Amino acid sequence: MSDETKDLSRRGFIGAGGAALLGGMVFGALPLEGKDAAGPAAGALPKKWDETYDVVVVGTGFAGLAAAIEARLKGASVLVIEKMPVYGGNSIINGGDFAAAGNSFQKEAGVQDSPELMLKDMLKAGSNLNHPALARLVAERSNEALEWCRTYIGAKFTRLNFHGGHSVKRSVQTYNQSGSGLVNPLLDKATSLGVKVVLRTKMTRLVTGKEGRIVGLEVRTGYKWPDEASGTPSFIKARRAVVLAAGGFSQNVALRQIHDPRLTPKFESTNHPGATGEAILAACSAGAMDVQMDWIQLGPWTSPDEPGFGHGPQVCERIVGYGLMVDPANGKRFFKETGNRKERADAIIALGHPVIIVGDSYAIGKQVVPKVLGKAMEVGVVKKFSTLEALAAEYGVPVQPFLDQVARWNGFVEKNKDADFDCKLFPDSKPTVTAPFYAMRLWPRVHHTMGGLVVNAEAQVIGFDMKPVKGLYAAGEITGGVHGAVRLGSVAMSDCVVNGRIAGMNAGGEKAWS
Repeated sequence: MSDETKDLSRRGFIGAGGAALLGGMVFGALPLEGKDAAGPAAGALPKKWDETYDVVVVGTGFAGLAAAIEARLKGASVLVIEKMPVYGGNSIINGGDFAAAGNSFQKEAGVQDSPELMLKDMLKAGSNLNHPALARLVAERSNEALEWCRTYIGAKFTRLNFHGGHSVKRSVQTYNQSGSGLVNPLLDKATSLGVKVVLRTKMTRLVTGKEGRIVGLEVRTGYKWPDEASGTPSFIKARRAVVLAAGGFSQNVALRQIHDPRLTPKFESTNHPGATGEAILAACSAGAMDVQMDWIQLGPWTSPDEPGFGHGPQVCERIVGYGLMVDPANGKRFFKETGNRKERADAIIALGHPVIIVGDSYAIGKQVVPKVLGKAMEVGVVKKFSTLEALAAEYGVPVQPFLDQVARWNGFVEKNKDADFDCKLFPDSKPTVTAPFYAMRLWPRVHHTMGGLVVNAEAQVIGFDMKPVKGLYAAGEITGGVHGAVRLGSVAMSDCVVNGRIAGMNAGGEKAWS
């Protein structure tokens, strides 16, 4: 695979396509009706299969590729399909942070952690709506999954980070601060093992055989997003199982408003434009049960000054606990900077306008990789100022109240205790006093859909009869129950790799049907 292909960025693609999706194409993302599909009516077996594999995986992100690798290691022939023209889904534009309890980076830094503490943090953030067995599975196997990525897959991780809602620093970042730092090695490993990966191939329905078993799927090959009439209908047989790892539905405004009417088009999304959820709907049409679809997470670290996920989050999230967040209307703090995603997003939305996060040269220099800062400043999402007064003037913040608030914040940092909002302050946090100063505006965007297909600890999809749907597995954001009300930052990679591997092992080990 060429370096050019590996480095293919989705950011430009999102910028070009995201607006079109929000402009009215969301309904076109729903599964095709039976009358539009070539071949047999919906639910019927095809007269012939165009291709046959032991395992078919839908989706080329962390979960899908991990599943494909493990299924192949079980001796299965494996096909991975991707509807978009580039691989990786949301995973490849992920920030590259992998939460793992008790990892080697923590040990080197003297950070005390355990799977029990990680589970406690997940349950607290999830309002205890997490399915306990699923959450525990991720916490207990998170470090094993990280080490698999490092030692077997060859992904490089370089630093330890903190994300809001965690009790300790436990998130290890890829060398390039991007999910591509894991997706590319996963793809290389999969293809080296003989896994076939094809793009522009969209699943339109799951094909059900005797006793409700999933025996394959109908697809459109040569699909050109977002033209739902594009591509040629084709049928792919899955002798052992199908694994769904197609992600969530943050970009499907119609679907997300069904579950949360507040999430109108005024809330953009950080996701790639193809995150429209039709695979979830197709599974439900085939008898799968869904859960917690109305828990939809907004990222509090995005900026109205750039599109999509952007570069700003990698700056904002690095300096929480090292810098302060203020309401520009009055220059005062309004919530704890290290709160979880839902807490912070809700607090910002309650104000009704963008807010500002501020860090000095110490905070930025210690926490933000120079390359990341350079990109954020290049696009104008992060700005640099020689004085706090200049910063206030740029954003229309009342100067004296702002200066007073900075002084109050600095007093909390010196005492290592935030008496106002109980922000988590770190031992190496320092007062915000050293010029130059940096700031960026924040306004939430739809980021993650916690709900999805019901699965058990074996990654089997559960049907409305409360039994596993034979021949169907799922992993990653397409599933529900793992995170409850709120997913903690950086647990997505843990979830996807842990459950993707389980799904692949079990799908690959299924007895083939004739």
